[in-house]
Amino acid sequence: MGEGRPVVLIHGYFSTAFVNWIRYGHAEKVAEQGFRVIMPDLRGHGQSARPHDAASYPADVLMRDGLALIEHLGLGDYDMGGYSLGGRTTVRMLANGASPRRVVISGMGLRGLTDTQGRGGYFRRVLTNLGSFERGTPEWLTEAFLKTTEGDAEALLRILDTFVDTPREDVAAIAQPTLVLSGVEDEDNGPAGELADLLPAGTLVEVPGNHMSAVTRPELGRAIAAFLAA
Repeated sequence: MGEGRPVVLIHGYFSTAFVNWIRYGHAEKVAEQGFRVIMPDLRGHGQSARPHDAASYPADVLMRDGLALIEHLGLGDYDMGGYSLGGRTTVRMLANGASPRRVVISGMGLRGLTDTQGRGGYFRRVLTNLGSFERGTPEWLTEAFLKTTEGDAEALLRILDTFVDTPREDVAAIAQPTLVLSGVEDEDNGPAGELADLLPAGTLVEVPGNHMSAVTRPELGRAIAAFLAA
């Protein structure tokens, strides 16, 4: 979407590029600032392939897919970021050679980067017990979101096998100006402030909402657009 300087935005787990970035107007706000917004669907999600075989989901494959996309598009001078799993994938790409000028890590705390199986265990429990959760519980709400995105439970289970922890020292080595963006009630992946404090050039911005609702808020798109345009 848009024309100008490229920025790659990566969506979260269970979600899609459309749901994360287009539905609530975030990509449009960024594009209005003179950016070409590139929004892939992760492997196993959205319009990308959803294979079920284990061989299609080796460790860190989302990182390698992201680096392959950067190379395929011939991006040299670009910005990059993501929400939740997209933020974690962004960090994995940075730890493996990606060199954007500016970075957005949203819906993610330090614990979600250094201990991926903590949150991964929650999603594994949801995906292996679909239909069993009491209405209104976090698990029930997570399953409801899965239904709205028409997610493939088997492919998404395989995605959990790809998670790789990022050592604290690798996170601390991210030197780019980085926007750490979080819902004020979101601690699903640990406090975002811990991540912002560890980054040499990290800036914390909080918007209304929790992990599920913050991404629907116009403040999120405005914060990303303002940071990238500064």
